[in-house]
Amino acid sequence: MVSSSRSIEVPGVAHNAPIPLGARVGPLLCSSGIAGKDGATGQLPADAASQTRLAFENMDKLLAAGGATLAHLVKLTVYVKDNSLRDAINTEWLARFPDPLDRPARHIVVHELQHGMWLQLEITAFVV
Repeated sequence: MVSSSRSIEVPGVAHNAPIPLGARVGPLLCSSGIAGKDGATGQLPADAASQTRLAFENMDKLLAAGGATLAHLVKLTVYVKDNSLRDAINTEWLARFPDPLDRPARHIVVHELQHGMWLQLEITAFVV
């Protein structure tokens, strides 16, 4: 069941700043930056592969917390420290969206990231 509050959080994955992980107003669900934190420890692993896997898992958890599924995802923007993560991103992407005719839009941006992050995800979903 979706909460009546606008802000959406995922335990162990919260931002250090006073920013919710996501927000939902009506059918529109948007995220803040979704990092590859380990929800069990609240820590960011040092390696890019673990961060990539965890970021996608955290995206899944945010969608669920907002009453959405992967079918509601309209766009995924991926901010990466460098292009070396593309294969790891594509592995997670294809595991979730194997059908080339049923995928959301996706955009990858190379961008300097803080606090040891290799990537951040940002999503837009429309929950009908």
